[in-house]
Amino acid sequence: MPLPFTDQADRDLAACVEMMRGGSKTFFAASRLLPKRIRDAAIALYAFCRVADDMVDLGDSIERSLKVLHHRLDRIYAGQPENTVEDRALAVVVQRHALPRHLLDALLDGFAWDGHERRYETMEDLHGYAARVAGSVGAMMCWIMGPQQAVTLARACELGVAMQLTNIARDVGEDARIGRIYLPLQWMRQEGIDPEAWLLSPACTPALQRVVERVLHEADSLYKQSVAGIAHLPRDCRPAIMSANVIYAEIGHQLRRTGMDPVNHRSVVSGKRKLWLLARAWVQSHWVTVQRQQPQPLAGIAYLVEQCQLSAQNVMDMTLPKPPRIESMLNMFERLEMHRRQSSGVPVNRFQR
Repeated sequence: MPLPFTDQADRDLAACVEMMRGGSKTFFAASRLLPKRIRDAAIALYAFCRVADDMVDLGDSIERSLKVLHHRLDRIYAGQPENTVEDRALAVVVQRHALPRHLLDALLDGFAWDGHERRYETMEDLHGYAARVAGSVGAMMCWIMGPQQAVTLARACELGVAMQLTNIARDVGEDARIGRIYLPLQWMRQEGIDPEAWLLSPACTPALQRVVERVLHEADSLYKQSVAGIAHLPRDCRPAIMSANVIYAEIGHQLRRTGMDPVNHRSVVSGKRKLWLLARAWVQSHWVTVQRQQPQPLAGIAYLVEQCQLSAQNVMDMTLPKPPRIESMLNMFERLEMHRRQSSGVPVNRFQR
């Protein structure tokens, strides 16, 4: 049964806004530029994602937490959400936008990988992780805004991956202190770093800095590549997404400017700098143009894009009227012609009916 859109739904969305005020400052800086029809949905989505992340990270059992979260999604997609603000709000978003379920399932997969402290041998492996915990969110944001073309979804996923790589580069020290490594192990070994030994005594060395720089370089390439998708977004959504792009990229630039020491210092973009970047992004967003030649999506995000295309086709099949049978069309034309002839006094050949 369809979920009714009521005053309660609006109150739930407002509650999610309050819930998230203490969350990502970068997210809120960019989300304030979104039109209200998108901003509320984005915050509802963010609220559920954050609660789910906390459940997996802080719960007694990863498997139990994931089972509960999948059950909650089952109820959300059935239009019967649990009696929580974030579930009720997400249920409204799901119904209003026909949000594909596989994107939220991918996000939960990424949380599971985090919970099991999974490590990544190559950058391609890391792409797969980032696609789940961040690329999926980029795709959901793109879907909510409207564009459902493969190329736009791919660029949105890549922006999410770029942001996650920036997080990984910035948080090397914080992650190490809780026993986690997200840097590509292959790159660490190439620089003569034994990941297990380094984790026992994390230190910022020139070798580690070179690994972090390679991660930032990969992120920078994806930030640049993702800009091509912004031109496909509705005009009133472009400034917010361009802002997210440039502000997150600035975290990497700040890390470089302050000596590239993510072990002992956490790079932060000042509020004043963010305001300047917001203004710059607003101007840039009005100059982006559609590019005819688009790169192939990262292998790690391809499955997300492909399944989104199947979902888009299913939505189209459900909403478009079915074409009438050819016999019905012919009969209609014949009846119209007979009526025209009768009206004009022309004798009708009965065998033409």
